[in-house]
Amino acid sequence: MKEQRIGWGQRLDKIMTPMFIAGVLFCVVAFVLSFTLAPLVLGAQVDTPALIGGQMVTNKLLLSQKIFYFHMPVAVVSMASLLFTAVYGALFLRSRKRKHDIRAKVATEIALVFVLMTMVSGELWERFEWGVWWTWEPRLTTYFILMLLVIGYFILRNAVGDPERRATYAAVFGIIAFIDVPICFLITRLVPSGVHPVVFRTDSGLAPNMLVPLLIAMLGFCCIAFALYRYRLRTELLLARTEEIKEQLELEGA
Repeated sequence: MKEQRIGWGQRLDKIMTPMFIAGVLFCVVAFVLSFTLAPLVLGAQVDTPALIGGQMVTNKLLLSQKIFYFHMPVAVVSMASLLFTAVYGALFLRSRKRKHDIRAKVATEIALVFVLMTMVSGELWERFEWGVWWTWEPRLTTYFILMLLVIGYFILRNAVGDPERRATYAAVFGIIAFIDVPICFLITRLVPSGVHPVVFRTDSGLAPNMLVPLLIAMLGFCCIAFALYRYRLRTELLLARTEEIKEQLELEGA
């Protein structure tokens, strides 16, 4: 009997649970290291005291800065997820295959989860370090727009009834939404605000005892995002297959 070949999807499904567990463990390790290895560092780093939201922000050493070790990784993962949204959207526009639309939708769902995590952790960071819940700083403004675009993606999908049109509109919208990702990433370089530090530099911008927990947390959240994506994708593909079988049976019975 000829053995059935195992596809890439099945191989990835086999490792998604170990990846999720590894991701959780990495995040736990990063949490411990951020409170033990990493020192207290400057909060909102400014050259001179700045007035934000009616309160003066200075270079104070605050425990709440520990949020940074998780806030930045989830933000990076949210942007990376939207890259897959754009890629699969482009693949759908070229091939018109439903599997690409499903993958783009699932990638955007994962992006939404991490976008919300970024916003929540960012709001806590702002409140503890800047003394305000919100300020229209360049990075915050562009990322807020990104969150609205991600939410708008699902509103668009729910508003269009025809599957082909829905997938086409969503693919185009997903690509447009991704345009805001490099803007969010580069805005602190293009419009320096003195509030959001530039972390990704040639010298990394961080000492080793700060960089290590940050990278471990990033690896952990990447593993978790991958596992969530595979879990969700498997469910969506099964639903799509079920719908196809149902439609086929209806046609045969007609």
